[in-house]
Amino acid sequence: LASARSHSGMSAALSRFDRYMLSQLLALFGFFSLVLVAVYWVNRAVGLFDRIIGDGHSMLIFLEISALTLPNVIRLVLPVSAFAAAVYVTNRLMSDSELVVMQATGFSPFRLARPVLVFGLIVTVFMALLTNLIVPESRATLSARQATLNENITARFMKEGQFLHPDEGLTLYIREITEQGELRDLFLSDERSAPDRAIYTARHAILARGDTGPKLVMFEGMVQRLDRDRKISVTRFSDFTYSLDGLVSKGGAAARDLEAMDTVEIIMLAGADRKAMGVSQARYQQEIHSRLSQPFLALAAALVGFSTLLLGAFSRFGLWRQIFGAVLILIAMQLVNTVANARSLSSQSLWPLLYLAPLLGIVTGGVILWLAGRVRRLPRGHDMVGAVAT
Repeated sequence: LASARSHSGMSAALSRFDRYMLSQLLALFGFFSLVLVAVYWVNRAVGLFDRIIGDGHSMLIFLEISALTLPNVIRLVLPVSAFAAAVYVTNRLMSDSELVVMQATGFSPFRLARPVLVFGLIVTVFMALLTNLIVPESRATLSARQATLNENITARFMKEGQFLHPDEGLTLYIREITEQGELRDLFLSDERSAPDRAIYTARHAILARGDTGPKLVMFEGMVQRLDRDRKISVTRFSDFTYSLDGLVSKGGAAARDLEAMDTVEIIMLAGADRKAMGVSQARYQQEIHSRLSQPFLALAAALVGFSTLLLGAFSRFGLWRQIFGAVLILIAMQLVNTVANARSLSSQSLWPLLYLAPLLGIVTGGVILWLAGRVRRLPRGHDMVGAVAT
């Protein structure tokens, strides 16, 4: 009866320890994710800010586009955040001798890894939702929003009192833009068909939407043309329509990109539709299996970070060698993942390679846990020899 009570008390204590370690892992995971997302986002936001604000759009547009890019940024940093959280928490528990005490009670590394496995599965589920649903939806919305912004020729090119260059060989000047959107005293020089050149001037003009794109309708002006023979011809007009189709990128084709479709929609995609989109069978399989395999990188990263540090004994100088080894394993996993993605695109039969990186990480973590258990279970005679030698 005493033995049963002791076993029950030990199980309850370990259960509390599991919850304690899991809470530590989740808290540090949130912290590292926030830091890494902020660093990655700021690095990308600088160029995005210059491009959007430079095109004449408002700060609200910049914030909207930035928010739509965040899901993909979060997806990229989750495995690294899981690894960092596992390493940090394990190192702290080892330094405070908490894991050493739990190991001294007779619990194996596999048993101690239970909260890490639960933590890794939680991150894996979150990453699966991002990869298969949230990120494709955000990319589809971003693609549609960018297409709309590209068609907003007024915000991009219509600025009064400045010489603008919307395209190479094209110069535009507008003296004034009224509140009603009327363009007064317009100058437009088109040298894109050099050596032929054309200069358009008009007292006023307006922008109009046509079937094929925006049009610039000019009134009370003239066109001066210089041909290849260096002859000038002048034509006066009461109204003239200038097409701006070449300055507006069309976003319709990009909306049907595989990356902007959720996984279920890709699986249900018919062969004729894939052919119309220009998607090969290798690319089709790579996209599906990549989305299914990538979430398990978070589980593998967390397991590697925890198991590698268990190989080290308590030391006042920390576990830097084990941490360095865990980082090397993580880098090797990423290299394998990169090579597998490249190879799977070259042949439709190589899609199983996409599962190699997460499988390698999980198997490596399991082997290291097994080795850590063997190191802890030294023969009694070996312990006595070590004690005498000490």
